Amino acid sequence: MAANSVTSADVARLAGVSRATVSFVLNNTQTHRVSEATRTRVREAAQQLGYVPHAAARSLRAGHSNLVLIPASVSAIGHLVSTWLDALHGELEERGYTAVLHAGRYADAATGARAWAELRPAAVLALDGDRLTAQAVQVLHRAGVGTVLALAARPLEGVRTLRFDHARIGEIAAEHLVVRGRRRIGVVMPRERGLEVFARPRLEGARAVASRSTATVTEVPMAYTHASASDVAAAWGDLGLDSVFAYNDEYAALLLHALQSVGIRVPGDVAVVGADDLVTSALQHPPLTTVRLDLVPPSLVADIIDGQINGTDTPDAPAIEVVLVPRASS
Repeated sequence: MAANSVTSADVARLAGVSRATVSFVLNNTQTHRVSEATRTRVREAAQQLGYVPHAAARSLRAGHSNLVLIPASVSAIGHLVSTWLDALHGELEERGYTAVLHAGRYADAATGARAWAELRPAAVLALDGDRLTAQAVQVLHRAGVGTVLALAARPLEGVRTLRFDHARIGEIAAEHLVVRGRRRIGVVMPRERGLEVFARPRLEGARAVASRSTATVTEVPMAYTHASASDVAAAWGDLGLDSVFAYNDEYAALLLHALQSVGIRVPGDVAVVGADDLVTSALQHPPLTTVRLDLVPPSLVADIIDGQINGTDTPDAPAIEVVLVPRASS
């Protein structure tokens, strides 16, 4: 510890109270009565000295931390999810928790779970829950992480599942294109790390639709860069595709402009569909057809996490709905 580190003893001396009282006030312990005047004095002393409570020590006293760990690759967080996570952070903070994004690289779920468990979070919320395995969940539970939630297509033992089927997104996009008479469908597969786990089920959903018709599906690898989109557009004639489901609206808009820049008409030559229904989707030229994702309200997710941690009744969460929003790009 640095020689000039501020301790709770320093706060106690300045406020004229015991270290126990400092602990009760700064940890918001409700089982001990402390007058409002004393609470104010302690908080002002802590602020004056720049004192911050030690999270690990607080966790030992409480029996668990206040951390809600959210494993996610940074590249996997698009605008829709980042906005949702921002709202969830606020909802959790109101309930006394701190949400922490964990962007590690792990070959398998069990290895990742061991890294998450080292932080001793109160809960883990896996955005890519379909990667979780029974072994990974067991690692978390054995480390004392009693609450594990996941956005996943199917339930996993020991996990509170919020139903989110990525394959259905690909199905809806492909069904729309087939109904519109398109038969040679490309599906953009992002090159960015962390997106494979979401993109692969969307591709398989599109393939399932194609298998029930005369349509074909072709993978189209593309990074989220102007150069990569331009390369794809330049090679489009060789691909022989009449439509594309571009993973999400961000990739769709990028590819749409790249196609138009080489003289490919949208939707005349190629129909384009995205996903997420971002505000900017309707502002593209032409406006972008998309698949809207009705995510679970962050307040409801926070209530579920809080209830699971405290062993109280938790509300049911509806499955994440996906709805086609047809526009002029298809």
